[in-house]
Amino acid sequence: MASNEEPQQVELHFEGDSLEILSSFPDEIKRAFGFSLRQLQLGRPPTSATRSMASIGPGVFELKEADERTWYRTICLSKVGNVIHVIHCFEKDSRKTDRRDIEIARKRLKMVRQRVGEQKSHEKRNAK
Repeated sequence: MASNEEPQQVELHFEGDSLEILSSFPDEIKRAFGFSLRQLQLGRPPTSATRSMASIGPGVFELKEADERTWYRTICLSKVGNVIHVIHCFEKDSRKTDRRDIEIARKRLKMVRQRVGEQKSHEKRNAK
């Protein structure tokens, strides 16, 4: 039996200063990323170009946009439970991603995974 219900919306969690950085992008770029993140929340493919970022960690990908001035990136962790984590947002002006941005993303990913693990063990203890 088919259901007319909307799929359950996934939460977005912005790590560190990622929301502030995303908010500082030009309006057209913000709208594009915002729409792609909304699509992901609804379980649909994003409209922004994407690329796996296995060099940062499993399940990590980036959303890519550009304007005439520079390239913009939003690094996300695939859905964990009911949450998509926006790990890092940044601008870049060369094909290679700056080492600093990779390290920030790795550090935040580690913190997210640790927090998720702690939440799961806390839920297990409370279920007993």
